[in-house]
This record gives sequence, C-alpha cells and structure tokens, in this order.
Amino acid sequence: MNGKVTLLGVPLDLGASRRGVDMGPSALRVTGLADRLRALGYEVEDAGDVDVPLPEECEPGDPKLKYAKPIADVCRTLCDRVHAALGAGRIPVTLGGDHSLAMGSVAGTSKFHREKGRKIGLIWFDAHGDMNTPQSTGSGNVHGMPLSHLLGLGDEALASIGGFKGKVLSSNTCLIGIRDLDEAEKKIIVESSVQVFTMKDVDRHGVSHVIDEAIEHASRGTDGLHVSFDVDAIDPSDALGTGTPKKGGLTYREAHLCLELIADSKLLRALDMVEVNPILDIRNSTAELAAGLILSALGQRIF
Repeated sequence: MNGKVTLLGVPLDLGASRRGVDMGPSALRVTGLADRLRALGYEVEDAGDVDVPLPEECEPGDPKLKYAKPIADVCRTLCDRVHAALGAGRIPVTLGGDHSLAMGSVAGTSKFHREKGRKIGLIWFDAHGDMNTPQSTGSGNVHGMPLSHLLGLGDEALASIGGFKGKVLSSNTCLIGIRDLDEAEKKIIVESSVQVFTMKDVDRHGVSHVIDEAIEHASRGTDGLHVSFDVDAIDPSDALGTGTPKKGGLTYREAHLCLELIADSKLLRALDMVEVNPILDIRNSTAELAAGLILSALGQRIF
C-alpha cells in the first residue's frame, strides 16, 4: 500500500458510565499498530493524544447530558486535528476512547469535504444505535447520542461542532451490527431514515451482502466514507474488553471481512476505532483484534 496515516489518540471516558476506556489508545498503540502500518507501506505519523480532562476535574452538569461541555471541547479539538490531517493528504485514524469522540472526528472529515462542495458517507458499526437525544436518554451518557448529533438532532452545542449542523445526510448513513436499542431510540431511528442493518439482516443475508449494500448506500453521491467502528459490534466471545458488550454480534471473520471490503472499495477517508477498555479485557486481546481491524481497513490482505 502507499499512503499516509495519522494516528490520533482520544483518551475520552466522559461519555461512558464505566471507567477504563480512556486507556484504549494506549492499548491499541502497544499492539505495534504504527509499525504494522509501516509494514503495509504507509508513512505513519502518531500525533499523540488530544488532551482530555478527568471526570474528577469536571462538573457533570445536566443529568440528561453528562459532561457535555468538556466532551464538546475535546471534540472541537479533534475536529481540527482530523481536518488538518486530511488537508495534509493523510488518512486520520482516531483511537478511542468512548464513541462520543465521533462527534469530533466525523465533523472534521465532513468539514474538509464540505469546503470542497462535497459530502461524505458514514458507516457506523455498533451493537447500539447511538441515536438517543437528551430528551430520550435514560442514562444521560453522551456516548449513546453521538450519531443523533452528527445528523443535527439533540443539543445545539454538540450538533454544531465544527461550525455547522448536519455532518452527514441520513440517506448516506448506515448502521451495522445493531442488536440493542432503547424503545424511544427506535422511533428516532425510524424517523431519521438512516439505513439500519441489524444482526438479523447479517444472519439472513450474510455479512458480505450487508457490507456491499452499506457501501453502496453510504457512498452514493459522496466523496468517500468515514467509518466509525465500536468494538462492541463484535460478539463479546471475541471482544470482551468493552464497556457495553451484547451477545450475538459480528464474528471475528465477519468484522474483518467488512473492513477488507471497505478497503477494496478505495472509498475510506477516515476511521475511528473506539470503546476498547483494557480494564475489562484479557491480555489486551480486544485491542489486538481492533488493531487487526484497522489494518484490514487500510488494505492488509490474507494473500
């Protein structure tokens, strides 16, 4: 492979209710990710970590939108760094950290292409919809709300990260791996017209059909794809080290195939790998899996 990659760590755990996901970037780095990417032929820059305050240093604020202000600050910084990486002709790979960081990473990708009069598509791998709003949430945890804010719903400040609302059209947004939705969230998803591929769809049609459909749907009329991958999309038998595991997820090979086919499409513009929690893991196996998925997304082949 030829190309340039920028690794961006975001040790963010303000959006989640379980501690430890802030160590995800370190867990991913110790797999030798940067050197393994170099072995694929990439020029790799590790830009270090975005500064994230500890929960003990912050006021939770609104119980329906916990830590919204510091999360927004982190996401604005990440937006700028993703935007800068793209401007330098690099592929930004964001290492998380909880999934609320995607409000910043996707904003940076969208802003870069928006300045050129173009749109992006979004493929979101997750066990959950991440489309609650402050009005629908039962927990107040922002990592259950990032996609709704990227679509322009919910809190004004979170929806306006990057200086504009609506980072991606619902018609170019796909959810894959879904198997755990809140009742109020289901209504939001239906009304949004986001394309949803549940695990039933994967079981019934096969993962290759699902990812082909998702790539076609998300890329239609766009300049490429931002892929945001929550490791809880994978079955906990393969990915134990995450805060909200749910049985019945993608297998190891299904997850790799999805990202291999995204690599084959040549449409990947930016990637997030989030919700790796080494405290809940065994021998860093989930981070090892996640690093392997990043390599698959960036072109590593079996043969």
